Amino acid sequence: MPKVGYFYGYRYGQPMKKFALSLIACLFISSHYGQSLLGAWENISTNENGQSVRIVVIFSDGYQVATWFDAKNGAFISTNGGAWELDGSTLTETVEFDTQKPERVGTKVVFEIELDENTLKAKDHDLVWTRIDDGSPGALAGAWLMSGRKQNGELRSRDTNRPRKTMKILSGTRFQWIAYNTETKQFMGTGGGNYTTVDGKYTENIEFFSRDNSRVGASLVFDFDLKEGNWHHSGFSSKGAPLYEIWSLRE
Repeated sequence: MPKVGYFYGYRYGQPMKKFALSLIACLFISSHYGQSLLGAWENISTNENGQSVRIVVIFSDGYQVATWFDAKNGAFISTNGGAWELDGSTLTETVEFDTQKPERVGTKVVFEIELDENTLKAKDHDLVWTRIDDGSPGALAGAWLMSGRKQNGELRSRDTNRPRKTMKILSGTRFQWIAYNTETKQFMGTGGGNYTTVDGKYTENIEFFSRDNSRVGASLVFDFDLKEGNWHHSGFSSKGAPLYEIWSLRE
């Protein structure tokens, strides 16, 4: 068995070594059961202090994010993610952000997995993951980078190849944005929850927000349109400021 990478989790109320939840990214591929595993997965566990911790993993073609937060009040705990490649049942991930172990950024970690149609786990570990969705019904499933934004009424483009990134990863029902820098290994913030795309309206229902836990429970409604493969996103921020953003799919 190949060498396995680790991160620090919180399942029993204190840091402990576990397989990185980023292993779930590999499951975007069609499994040997013929099922596509694009979408989102979750695990909910109660630690020794009685805290119910929810872990949600969203994965798309080539990129994924895993996040831990309090299942009752949404208090943010940690997040990590990055790019992945698969060779058989072995996943190699290149870490792009990790709030618990930023020194992992830029390193590669390797995992072995077991899966069936609706559950998955790391080999030799007891955490079982249950499917939330299969990449539908939302219209925006994928990994997106902010590539443009209006400032003072002027639309300004962003270089998506620079180390400072703002990424959104969406499944069919779940979304998460992450702001980070792969060069400095700095993490700037994240937020996420569930979303819908109906009649040109993109609605986010916030379940965790690392910068301000008081935003948990809020719903934000935006206009959205797909133009030449880019996501045009407009409305008002969580602070009430007008915004217009363009997001491009990661290659």
